[in-house]
Amino acid sequence: MDSQASPGVVLHPSFPQSQRRESFLYPVDIIIQHPLHENTTRTPDTRCTLSQSTAMRGIETYQQMARETLEELDWCLDQLETIQTHRSVSEMASNKFKRMLNRELSHLSEMSRSGNQVSEYISTTFLDKQNEVEIPSPTLREREKPMCHISGVKKLTHSSSLSISAMPRFGVKTEHEDALARELSDLNKWGLNIFRVAEFSNNRPLSCTMFAIFQERDLLKTFRIPVDTFVTYIMTLEDHYHANVAYHNSLHAADVTQSTHVLLSTPALDAVFTDLEILAALFAAAIHDVDHPGVSNQFLINTNSELALMYNDESVLENHHLAVGFKLLHEDNCDIFQNLSKRQRQSLRKLVIDMVLATDMSKHMSLLADLKTMVETKKVTSSGVLLLDHYTDRIQVLRNMVHCADLSNPTKPLAVYRQWTERIMEEFFRQGDKERERGMEISPMCDKHTASVEKSQVGFIDYIVHPLWETWGDLVHPDAQEILDTLEDNRDWYQSTIPQSPSPPPLKDKELNACMDKFQFELTLEDSSERDHSYRGQRERRCCCDEGAALGPLTLIPFTRSATGARWLCAFLKHQLPDRSCREAMHCGTGV
Repeated sequence: MDSQASPGVVLHPSFPQSQRRESFLYPVDIIIQHPLHENTTRTPDTRCTLSQSTAMRGIETYQQMARETLEELDWCLDQLETIQTHRSVSEMASNKFKRMLNRELSHLSEMSRSGNQVSEYISTTFLDKQNEVEIPSPTLREREKPMCHISGVKKLTHSSSLSISAMPRFGVKTEHEDALARELSDLNKWGLNIFRVAEFSNNRPLSCTMFAIFQERDLLKTFRIPVDTFVTYIMTLEDHYHANVAYHNSLHAADVTQSTHVLLSTPALDAVFTDLEILAALFAAAIHDVDHPGVSNQFLINTNSELALMYNDESVLENHHLAVGFKLLHEDNCDIFQNLSKRQRQSLRKLVIDMVLATDMSKHMSLLADLKTMVETKKVTSSGVLLLDHYTDRIQVLRNMVHCADLSNPTKPLAVYRQWTERIMEEFFRQGDKERERGMEISPMCDKHTASVEKSQVGFIDYIVHPLWETWGDLVHPDAQEILDTLEDNRDWYQSTIPQSPSPPPLKDKELNACMDKFQFELTLEDSSERDHSYRGQRERRCCCDEGAALGPLTLIPFTRSATGARWLCAFLKHQLPDRSCREAMHCGTGV
């Protein structure tokens, strides 16, 4: 395997879509109207069939549109190069996506009480939004615990039973080696049934999957990792996942690791990442939930847990997973990175920290906005080639890759997906029972008496999984098309299983207002007219070219999947930036 990586990924232009459903990020087509062409709509299937003269006028119209589009591109590039504000384009995109999602969640919460619960779950989990709760005082026993201690690390011994000469084929002892081999023959395919891998590996899915992947990629040889040390570490790591946790256990870690392995091998990303980056991505996936207690970050914060105190309520579990994963390297015969240079170890640690912290679901919208902005911007500025020659660009793709793998259950075969759904709901309900016992408010989707499993999955796909995978699909097109097709099929299946029941009584005005207020995301540096503006309506902006000449008012409606990166970027910037006078004031330091 080459140690050097290619600097870029070719981004394909817009392509005809099937009838696949588009996410809320693409609500309607962009329509651009100009005083010279008030009745002209820019769509790819406009046909001129009346006469030759009419056809000629149509050609002239499209030529004029092309000239205007180039002028718009010049304006977009000028804004990207000269904008003087502390908010990056991706930050503005993140804020825009949050507003759009909040609007969708508001509509969902109005439809039914179960819809309100699904909306609340998505809002509190994926929008970096903390609940205000009364935090109890720590008990005397909790005060006595040393805060510098990394909890969860156990003393285990695996080395005594291992020898290189007697090393099992997949690193684990099992009486079903042939059956395990048949399952792992799908190691490089999307949709590997990790539950059967666990069944045939003596409940060692993470150990045998990691072993098989590292052998497949020849990473043990590349980084001179002793085989017995590697097996000792991965078995020790797997033992630090809790078997009594329904979802966040070694099965999930193995699934995310194998999914990351497949995504790293996608043809569009062939030879893009270095061996060290591949090693870091796989290691990050393997440790990303180690020692997970089966409750959420918010539960740990609300209960004043030791972990929340240690990590100051910020990405509590993600920080803990990193600490445990790296701490285990110091156990006997567990340092799988012993032969890396100091610089390699430092680089790997930085990569792994970045990727694992990105699995904090409250960072989801920022990750999505970063990826979308990077892909669309590079389409405009790099002739369709996504340059990955800077660390910030490379780690951005890797963060989203592991995040996609972490949110990949709905993209797997339905039978596998349903098992994951049962497990996550069981874990949610256990947390709800703990909250009920403590007299706490039960978290969204954690009340087993009121939660709608089917609606939760439809909402989860519509507002979180689909937009993320749709954007990833744009990056690696056409490699993710089968994944997106499976995702839609699974969504339709869950939609079809939602129980039909009489409509609940309408909410009173007071309750309705409370629901609407609940999902209003507070954004800074937004003028009131922007906050109140509905992006499904029309808004006029004056587009200025480099010379300052006005092209006329442009009516913009949010971007669609069929729009090019240039038109997406133009539409986005025109929605986000103030008018020309405000831009000039901002440029000279006196603006908004």
